[in-house]
Amino acid sequence: MLRTDFPQRRTLLLLCAFAAIGFLPAVFFYYVGEEAIFPISSLEMWRKGIWLKQIMYGANIQHNTLFNWVVMVTSAAFGWHHVLEVTRILAIFFTLASAWALYRLAKALYGEGNFPVFAALSYLSLFDISLYHGWLAYVDPFYSFLVFSAMALLWLAAKKESLPLLASSLVVISASFLAKAFTAYVFYAGTVFVLLFEKSFRKFLVSPKSILAAAVAAGFPLFWFSLIPSAGQGGRMFAEILHKLELPGFFAYLKQLTGFPLEVLLRMSPLAILAVYYLLRGRVEKTGDRTFRFALAIGLVNLLPYWLSPQSGIRYIMPLYPFFALALSRMLWNTDRMQVVIRWMSGFLVLRFFCLLLLFPWYQSHYRGENYYVTAQKIIRIAKDQPLYITDVSASGLSVTGYIDVQRLPADPITFPPQQWDSGYVIAYTQDPALGSLFAKFRLGGDEMYLLCRGSACGQKIGQ
Repeated sequence: MLRTDFPQRRTLLLLCAFAAIGFLPAVFFYYVGEEAIFPISSLEMWRKGIWLKQIMYGANIQHNTLFNWVVMVTSAAFGWHHVLEVTRILAIFFTLASAWALYRLAKALYGEGNFPVFAALSYLSLFDISLYHGWLAYVDPFYSFLVFSAMALLWLAAKKESLPLLASSLVVISASFLAKAFTAYVFYAGTVFVLLFEKSFRKFLVSPKSILAAAVAAGFPLFWFSLIPSAGQGGRMFAEILHKLELPGFFAYLKQLTGFPLEVLLRMSPLAILAVYYLLRGRVEKTGDRTFRFALAIGLVNLLPYWLSPQSGIRYIMPLYPFFALALSRMLWNTDRMQVVIRWMSGFLVLRFFCLLLLFPWYQSHYRGENYYVTAQKIIRIAKDQPLYITDVSASGLSVTGYIDVQRLPADPITFPPQQWDSGYVIAYTQDPALGSLFAKFRLGGDEMYLLCRGSACGQKIGQ
């Protein structure tokens, strides 16, 4: 269906701008979940001059470091006191970059017109992207942008029989691995599998030049591990993948099999629910174009391992969101209810803006968020010049540590305690007499944090 009346391009662009601006309140939230991992590790790596190993609490946590590099350079430019805000802005930037990449892909596949803008808007309107994982200071928005870009470039390379585009996709997928894990190659392989069903694509993808280029790119992980032979990152990544395949029990696995598709549907709302509703009502005029089928197939084939995996999480499939957004937006584009669709998306974006502007800050001030910052200040006042260590690796412990590290600058970040220490404090998740005596206890939402002491530090009074 060629639309010339509604939605107008101006309307779509305004909604895209509103969706982007709607992320701004989240920049200034207190820490959420395990967001502090990259601010903490990036600051430690910068202070110690370490670039090839991800260091946190003074230990090598055996994860790849590309996102750390981005955070380190940007935070050094804008000030380490703002490392949380910088990391959040980076997450939002790469979320918007994914929307831009989807726009470019849709434009290349469907040509000029308003649909590519609608596809980008659809991605920014996904519940999970707009309300949560699109702004969290995790590696996932960066990783998703890289993986999706690599998959999109691969698709266009096969369509245009372009070796430069194929080489670009292989470079980007290598960067994706460097950002997170081996799973980048699984997404890439799943995309190759789907594209091979098209005869014209298959001729290009199995050509000697294409195979040679892929073989060279496949050696990149070996090159990377050769740079850091004692880091253990490869073993850690494989161990994490194998852990996801461990059966947690029959009923837990049954819950995963039945609940995961429903969670995917809800996380991709309102787009997914509208598309399914209109499809069942017979309002979708056409869904059979080849591009639509490829987008949906790439999404579903790559979704399958995470659905069948006994232990999985919705954020692991973020690189697939743009493909689902492309397929679902195409379905909605071919309905006779686009005015209703735009109203739903507009209403959701307005509701989302007020959630981030009012509801989430209220939650952080009344339950979990602001108390991380307050607790960090209390611990700093207690510790003063005494040695301060940390063993708490929970989300609460990470959040408090993130604030302590930047508030104590230019002092070094706090780390795990050494084997021998005579006096000082340690932040712990449980009361452990082997670490020290209980000095103070803090309530953080549903968690408790303990400040233990040794030696002369135990003789101080709180508030001194």
